[in-house]
Amino acid sequence: MGIVSGIPLYLILSTIFIWLTREGVDISTIGLFALTSIPWSIKFLWSPFLDNYKSPLFFNILGHRKSWLLIIQIFMIPSLIFLGTFDPNKDITIIAIFALIIAFLSASQDIVIDAYRIEILDDKSQGAGVAMTQLGYRLGGIISGAGTLYLREIFSWVQVFSCLSVIISVIVI
Repeated sequence: MGIVSGIPLYLILSTIFIWLTREGVDISTIGLFALTSIPWSIKFLWSPFLDNYKSPLFFNILGHRKSWLLIIQIFMIPSLIFLGTFDPNKDITIIAIFALIIAFLSASQDIVIDAYRIEILDDKSQGAGVAMTQLGYRLGGIISGAGTLYLREIFSWVQVFSCLSVIISVIVI
């Protein structure tokens, strides 16, 4: 679960800046993309909703936390694909909107993953659970950081973002 959290986090916090720079987007516009990190800072505002309300779908099959995770992934995967389909020089506003959507979904995913980890692990295992989540974050960061830049040397940005979506899909399954 940490890997699935780390991929969109590092994508929004670093890789997107590299993408926009390589595509020749103005530096002041790229600087505004730092605002897409805000959902991680204010996720406490909607965490009570995710914590207290049953998801509208899949609850009876998967339970509270897993159903929220699946719903988030159902929106995250196509959002990643759509992000890469737009031209940064023509559609920067749409890219910003998708980056913000991905950041919101990623922050929501972090809320659910943390709650799920706390529920399934006993008190003695919490430290190891946090450590494994952080390891996953770092691996996800490598995938969406260096991994995407390596893939970009071979594929187009659309294909790179699609590859990230496939990786997340495999992990979710």
